[in-house]
Amino acid sequence: MSSSPNNTTGADAANANGDDKPRLTEEEKKQNHIASEQKRRQAIREGFDRLTELVPGLEGQGRSEGLVLKKTVDYMRQQLDERQSMIERVEQTGGAVDPELKS
Repeated sequence: MSSSPNNTTGADAANANGDDKPRLTEEEKKQNHIASEQKRRQAIREGFDRLTELVPGLEGQGRSEGLVLKKTVDYMRQQLDERQSMIERVEQTGGAVDPELKS
C-alpha cells in the first residue's frame, strides 16, 4: 500500500521534508517559550542594571523601571545641552568644530 501525504505521522512528515529532527511536543514548545521569555526578561533587567551604573543619581536606589527611564532621559538631555554649549564656546573662541560633531 502506498502512503499518501495525508496518512503520514508528524515524524514521517518531518523526515519526508528532509528534516531529521523530530517535532516538538506541546510541552517542549511550552518550555521553550518559557525559557525564551525568561531570557528576554533577564536581558531587560541587565539593561536596567547597566543604566543604573551609568546614570548619575541612580546608584544604590531601588529600581523602579519608570524612574530609571525618566532619569536616563533627563541625563541624556543634559549631556546633549552641555555638548551644544561646548561646541558654541569653541566656535565663539575661533575654533573649528568638525561638522559631523554638530549634528
